[in-house]
Amino acid sequence: MARHKCFISYHKDDEDEVNEFIRNFDHDKDVFITRGIGEEMPGDVINSDDPDYVMKRIRELYLKDSTVTLVMLGKCTWSRKYVDWELQSSLRNGETVTANGLLGIKLPSYSKGDGYPNRLNLNLKQDDSQEDCYARTIDYPKRKDTLTNAIDEAFDRRKTHTKWINNPRDKFKNNRSCC
Repeated sequence: MARHKCFISYHKDDEDEVNEFIRNFDHDKDVFITRGIGEEMPGDVINSDDPDYVMKRIRELYLKDSTVTLVMLGKCTWSRKYVDWELQSSLRNGETVTANGLLGIKLPSYSKGDGYPNRLNLNLKQDDSQEDCYARTIDYPKRKDTLTNAIDEAFDRRKTHTKWINNPRDKFKNNRSCC
């Protein structure tokens, strides 16, 4: 089974848990290949306040060769503008670009009432009347094969579930307040 290149999207306040996740499942377990920005990731920080430039660089450096986006869900992930922008870029689909698979992973600190980023939520099944959806969420994996299977399924949905992608053009201009 091939390892997939996964872009990691997360709120900066969850960086310790995200780094532990990467150490547990990329470095030690070889479940996926990490793409993204952060201490345990091979990328440089992009220092700019220009959102168009930041997203262009993230697409060029990290998203263009990734196939699945892992949204690391913590208490305030839903409030972070960069998470929204990264998800919007991940879900772009067209003649020259294929959307990334999308998988939300609840970090150990995640509580049921914390909520999901809106763009992830738009791509999840909302109720029983909805036939299917593009994205999935899972609890923090305890086993390598649980995560491997979830990533493989997200990768496969890139071809089988694109009609359910919901990716509005509007995006966060600022971070939202998270208390």
